[in-house]
Amino acid sequence: MIRAVFLVVIASMAAVASAAPPPPYNETPANIIPATESWDHERRAVDIPMRDGVKLHAVILIPKGAHDAPILLTRTPYDAEALTSNVTSGRLLATLDGYDNAADVIVAGGYIRVIEDVRGKYHSGGTYVMNRPLAGGGLNPTRIDEATDTWDTIDWLVKHLPESNGKVGTLGISYDGFEPLMALINPHPALKVSVPMNPMVDGWRGDDWFHNGAFRQMNIDYIWEQVATRDNSSKFWWNSADIYDEFMRAGSAGELGRIHNMDQVGFWKKLTEHPAYDQFWQSQAMDRIVAGQPLKVPVMLVHSLWDQEDIYGATAVYKMLKPKDTANDMVFLSLGPWYHGQEIGDGNHTGNIKWDQDAAKWWRWNILAPFWRII
Repeated sequence: MIRAVFLVVIASMAAVASAAPPPPYNETPANIIPATESWDHERRAVDIPMRDGVKLHAVILIPKGAHDAPILLTRTPYDAEALTSNVTSGRLLATLDGYDNAADVIVAGGYIRVIEDVRGKYHSGGTYVMNRPLAGGGLNPTRIDEATDTWDTIDWLVKHLPESNGKVGTLGISYDGFEPLMALINPHPALKVSVPMNPMVDGWRGDDWFHNGAFRQMNIDYIWEQVATRDNSSKFWWNSADIYDEFMRAGSAGELGRIHNMDQVGFWKKLTEHPAYDQFWQSQAMDRIVAGQPLKVPVMLVHSLWDQEDIYGATAVYKMLKPKDTANDMVFLSLGPWYHGQEIGDGNHTGNIKWDQDAAKWWRWNILAPFWRII
């Protein structure tokens, strides 16, 4: 009897075993955890709450052993995760070098580096508006803007990074250069320096969208990809191998937009509705806006003499701000023989013109790095 029961149990166990699903045929782990003990820095990905409850995503890179370190903040619409994921080694210099070619002086200075997605882009919450205007005006009915988001970000950073000295500098190029200007509006007390490089300042007078009224239709693909989706996943398409031919066949920027169904994109509609230098553009001009603010934060405006995109803004802001700098210790203008954004890259040549030395590297070490020592 016992033997019979035993055989029944064995049979039952065999039946259960035969019914069990086979192990998954997969060699990829559910979650990959890098071995970072040998890295020279720590990476933290955080979601920072804003005053309206929306959270903005930031990547924080902290040198190992950092203590009383200043913070360098860049706010961007170009994907903080991707811009800080050039991990070819455990060195911070390699991590930053794909995007942040000023990484040479940043790493040498021992800074805590923070890259944050602006509201509505990539991993940040909220909705996106191109160059979001200041809150409270007719162009922005909400109570938040890039200035308040910067204030809230800085406030969180100085309270949650014990490795820092509680002082922050902000920097960026082009769109990212617009952000350090917005940071000057009611600046956070911890903001000690601002470096707008080739900033977007006045989109009609000479930065990006128009050049003194001449519409730059070549930006149509950028506008689509930047605004149509949060993560730039919807790609613009051209119907010709030669873009100039497509412009000519369309006959006008408006018709080109119709062909590509651009009226779905809110910013394109604003551009086509405001071809003249009307109040829409004048009220957003950052040179006028910062000129109306008290001068509280040292600013170095960086300008490229061969800037093909933002040739107007840096010098316009300087012209507005410098008369307020009565002690001659708050507002500075730095110009170099570069194209748009070249100051953080290779400056040995500009186009076919070769220089006797790397004019960008020289500038970073002899102008930019000493200026950052304010923080």
